[in-house]
Parts: sequence; C-alpha cells; structure tokens
Amino acid sequence: MEFTLYILILPLVSFLILGLVGYKMKPAVSGLLGSVLLGATTLLSYATAFFYFTAPRVDGAFAKLMPYNMKWLDFGGSLQFNLGILLDPISVMMLVVISTVSLMVHIYSMGYMRGEKGFQRYYAFLSLFTFSMLGLVLATNIFQMYLFWELVGVSSFLLIGFYYTKPEAVAASKKAFIVTRFADLGFLIGILLLSFYTGTFDFDKLCSCDPALFSGAIQASFLGYSVISVALALIFIGGAGKSAMFPLQIWLPDAMEGPTPVSALIHAATMVVAGVFLVARLFPVYNAFAPDVLHGIAYVGAFTSLFAAAIACVQTDIKRVLAFSTISQIGFMMVALGVSGMGTHEGTGYMAGMFHLFTHAMFKALLFLGAGAIIHAVHSNEMSNMGGLRKHLPVTHITFLIACLAISGIPPFSGFFSKDEILAASFSFSPLMGIAMSGIAGLTAFYMFRLYYKIFWGTPSEHKHTPHEAPALMTVPLIFLAVVTCVAGFIPFGEFVSSDGLIYEIHLDPTVAITSVLVACVAIGFATWMYKKGSNTMPDRLAITFSGLHTAASHRFYIDEVYLFITRKIIFDRISTPIAWFDRHIVDGFMNGISWSANRVAYLIRGFQSGNVQQYAYVFLIGTFLIVALALSQYINF
Repeated sequence: MEFTLYILILPLVSFLILGLVGYKMKPAVSGLLGSVLLGATTLLSYATAFFYFTAPRVDGAFAKLMPYNMKWLDFGGSLQFNLGILLDPISVMMLVVISTVSLMVHIYSMGYMRGEKGFQRYYAFLSLFTFSMLGLVLATNIFQMYLFWELVGVSSFLLIGFYYTKPEAVAASKKAFIVTRFADLGFLIGILLLSFYTGTFDFDKLCSCDPALFSGAIQASFLGYSVISVALALIFIGGAGKSAMFPLQIWLPDAMEGPTPVSALIHAATMVVAGVFLVARLFPVYNAFAPDVLHGIAYVGAFTSLFAAAIACVQTDIKRVLAFSTISQIGFMMVALGVSGMGTHEGTGYMAGMFHLFTHAMFKALLFLGAGAIIHAVHSNEMSNMGGLRKHLPVTHITFLIACLAISGIPPFSGFFSKDEILAASFSFSPLMGIAMSGIAGLTAFYMFRLYYKIFWGTPSEHKHTPHEAPALMTVPLIFLAVVTCVAGFIPFGEFVSSDGLIYEIHLDPTVAITSVLVACVAIGFATWMYKKGSNTMPDRLAITFSGLHTAASHRFYIDEVYLFITRKIIFDRISTPIAWFDRHIVDGFMNGISWSANRVAYLIRGFQSGNVQQYAYVFLIGTFLIVALALSQYINF
C-alpha cells in the first residue's frame, strides 16, 4: 500500500499552494482546489480501508502494516525517532472518519463561507488541519504522534481565530491554545518517562507489552506509584486536554466562535477524539500495566459526561448546546475504554468506544453542519430567534431529526448500536456505572430534543427575511451524512479482530437495549411535552423552582470563574506581581546601579581622554618619574 503516502502529501500540497499563492486565486478556485485534493485523499483512504480489511489475515488477525518507516533522529543506543505510516484497524478506521468529515466540510464551506474575507486562507488552514490529523493517526511511534499532535493544536488555533477582527474569536483561540498546551506538557513528560525506561517510542514494541521491556518502569516508583502508572496518567492528561475532559473542558465551548464548519470538523469529529484515539492506541499498555489508571479514566469520563450533559440542558446558543453534547459523548467513549478489559468479556468496551467514535463523528458533524444551515437562514445562534423552521428548511429539518434520533440512541440509527454496547460494558464493569451512564444517555435524549423542538417547532419567530433552505453545496453534505447515520449501525464491528489477535465480540444485550430505548423515549416524551408547542410554562417554572441549579448550570458551574480566580487573583496577583516587583526593583535595580556607577566613574575620569597632546605628555612624564622613583627606592632599600 505504497500509495498511502499520498494521503499525507495531498493535503500538505493543498496547504502549501493555498497558503503561498492562494491570495492570487479567485475564492471559488481555491475552494475547488482544496476540495478536489481532499476528495482524492478521501478516495485513497477508502481504497486503503478496502485493501486492508479484505487482505488475508495472519493467524485470524489483521496485520500491522508499515508501508513507510524511516529513521529521522537517532538518540543513541536503541532509542531513535522514526517517521512512518502504521496501518492497523483503528488507524484505518480513523482515516475514513477524518477524510469523510473533512471532505463534507470542504464542500459545505464553499456555500457557507462564500463571500467571507480570507476565503483562501480558510481553505489553507483546513488543509493544514486535515494533514495534521491524518499524520497523527498514522504515526508509527508516540513521538511522531506528539509532533502531529502539536500541529493539530496550531491549526485549530488558526481556525478558531479565523475571524481575527472579532475579539471573542481571538480570545477563544488563545484560550484553546493555552489550555491544551498545559495538558500537552503532561503528555510530553509522560512520553519522556515512558521512552527513558523502555528505550523505545515505537507503538509496535510498546503494545507488545513485553514484561522485559517494561521491567524498569514497573520497578521504579514515584510517590508510591510505579513510573509506568505515572507516565500513562500523564499521557492521559494530554488526551484529556485535547478531548476537553473535566477539568480541561473550558476551551471547547468558547471555540464555537470559529466558523460553524470548523466546529463540525474540529470539535465534533476529529480533533476532540484525538485523546480517545491516544488511549485506544496505548490501550494494551494501560490494560497490562496500569489498570488503576484505566479505571480512573472511566470515572473521569463518567463525571465529564454528566457534567456536560447537565450544562447542555440549559444552554440557549445552538452551537454551545452541541459543544457540551460533544464533551458528554467524548466522556462516553472514555468510559467505554476505561471499563474494558482486553481478552475478557469486558473487551466489548474497547470496541464499543471505537464504534461510538465512528458513529458519533458522522451524526455530530451532521448536527453541526445542520446548525450552520439554520444559522445561515436566521442569522442568529440563539434558539429564541428560531422556532417553526421545519416548514422553511425541510431538508435541514429531516437530516437534523435523524441526527437527534441517532445521538439519543433510538434504533435503527447508528448511535443506538454503539451506545448500547457502551452501556452493556458499563454494566459489566459495575451496576452503578451502568445506571449512571444510562441516566446520562436519557439526559442526552432530553436536551437534544429540547434543541430540536425549540428550533423546528414551537412559536415561529419573526425575521426580516423569510428563512429559506441552504444551497445545494450545503444540503448535499447533510443528506450524505444523514444516510451514513442511518446505515452505519449495521457495520459488522462485532467481527472486528484487532491486530493483537484478540477478538472483541459485540452483540446487543436485549435487557440493556430495551431499558436504554425506554429511558430515551421517556426523555424524548418529556422534552416533547415541554417544548414542542412553545407555550408550555413548565420550563420557566422549573427554572424558578431550581433557580440555584439552573443558574449554576447556565454559568457552566462557574468552572471558568474558578480558573480566572486562580490565574488572576492567585497566580498573577499573589505570585507573578511580587516576582515582577522583585525583577524590576531588585534585579533591574542592581544592574542599573552597576550601570550608573560605571557611568559616574567614566564621567569623573573623562578628562584623561580630552585629546590634548600636551596633557597626555604631562601625564606621561609624571608617570615616568613615578616609575623611576619607585625603581630607585627599591634599589636603595636593596
């Protein structure tokens, strides 16, 4: 599969062309160029998936293929940094996800971003982001992944801050960059610890879980924990930052200040699942040597999912509802990985997490692109400015409804199959975890249909211009993603065999499936009663009755305020300000004192450099007499 190299080359070429000479092109030409090259990348990704999954298996398992793997940096001994391409089931699946969603966003953006200043720059940034994500999932070693990981952070910063004249967008891009950088520091330290004790960066060697390879990391300890546990926990922190897990979720809702297609690409289907992919890539290592860390990941994922779902129930901005929905669904994926135990019946969780990653990418991209079509029609993000739009936006209405049903776990849509497996794995891990995740799934159905009814039903809002359906360039991607959402649940993930030879059986648990559907239907029914007509006063009465909880959820439980208090009042005022005073008055004062002293002495002796030859001769003679006198005195004493 030597052609897989072009999967990386084509988006990189697109970025270079559009970034360097795109300003000389007409906007339509630059958009078409970026879309065509991404289309070719998508076809190559599909070809890679077809040839990979139809190739003969080795001992019943898919092989790990490395069409390219070249040495780039040698640190001496066995530790070296390679650049290459690794093909295994999860990387090939991610190729399909990234290229498909990115292509839909490219096509959709030609309609949504038409007339925007910086259109060519926008497509250059899209290409850079796609290249970075593809490089991340194809990495053969953890250091190569980190390299592309940082490129993803840079490109997301550029896309979130695309509207650089808008202060909110600039602040959001900086917030995303800074928060993820703190998390990435943990990732880097974890990589250094892991590579120091194992002597390798390669995923192939690391995931072999050879006890001899990890013996040093297991025997060494830090604060009572083995170094391997500490390293894997730090690596997870990097993933938690990228995937907006609690308490590092604060950047994702603000990132909605970027263009809506960017939200679909970065914050629904690709960038935010990078953390899930990271844990999945190193899952054999977590499971073999740090199951306690894996369980911690499950608990963090469950809390994040509940936390974000509660906030989503009271948001009024359509994009922010979807942002918190994304955080909640990422929590579901992390729970699936955390409760899974490879090689046992609980291995279902691992595959369910990957399955949900795939299905979520499609229906969440559909939701964000649908939101873009709605915003395009009413020129507002607020649900209060919507209502009754089903008659004006029939295609958007149907596709949006399909996505809502899918994320709510209603059969036969794709979200039902993947979410049911996560719930089944949760129950096998702990009944309490299963009940908690089932309740969160019910909350998901409630807030999604609250969103749906407030947009398409309820009391129609008045608009200056009658809302109308988006152009074909925007509706065709909606239809495509809706079709995928309808059929993706029937993909035989239950026959998925990992490259390590372990079989993960996925099958519906009737008890869990029936219970989850009933919970979702009750939640949808409750949302229908409260929001369909728009005249029900129950939402307002509940907001008054539970005013404290409602206000706290509306303000995201004041997590942002806590961060601002810590940074401004403690770090800046109590730590940075005294350090700055010491630097300005003590350090700078000392150096300024030396400078003043040197200037003063120079001022006092400036007469010696007057340029007067007679004065120089006079001083010379005096000096000569002094030297002679000193010499004579020494001679006489002698």
